[in-house]
Amino acid sequence: MKLKIGDRVLVLDEDFSGVVKEIEGTTVSIETEDGFCIDFNENELVKSDHTIKANMFQKTNLKDVISEKEQSKKRRSNVKKRTKDRYEPTMEVDLHIHQLVSSYRGMANHDILTLQLDTARRKLDFAISKRIQKIVFIHGVGEGVLKLELEYLFGRYNNIKFYDADYKKYGLGATEVYIFQNAARD
Repeated sequence: MKLKIGDRVLVLDEDFSGVVKEIEGTTVSIETEDGFCIDFNENELVKSDHTIKANMFQKTNLKDVISEKEQSKKRRSNVKKRTKDRYEPTMEVDLHIHQLVSSYRGMANHDILTLQLDTARRKLDFAISKRIQKIVFIHGVGEGVLKLELEYLFGRYNNIKFYDADYKKYGLGATEVYIFQNAARD
């Protein structure tokens, strides 16, 4: 496509455009929108088509725009997980009493602790049966009674190891449990 004086052009690999003012061989002088005259090689320019720019934003049908957005999301769903994300716990269990019951008014400390430990045991057994490899039990800091009881509970299982959960994410109030999936460890 041959350029002529007066043609509107876009500069390749640059973020500006202009109008052709002079052509000498393969050197083309354009005047930018800011009023500057700059020389370019002919192969660095492409003729601008106003109709393309005008039609680019003509999609006013809301359904078309929404379906276009949804299609782009579907394509991105095949993105692989980062290595770091694969090792993140897949299950979290918050053992704070207000997360377990709607009202704990009238419950004795022993009853609260028993409920928390029963919940932890149930969730751990569920994770083992569903082959979930990591689980985080959020127990809070408090006086440390629940944490000690959880450690005693976890110590009765042969196929798990446990340690403090990620400090950045949970602080001191959580324990992460790793469940060995190999049947030989049972």
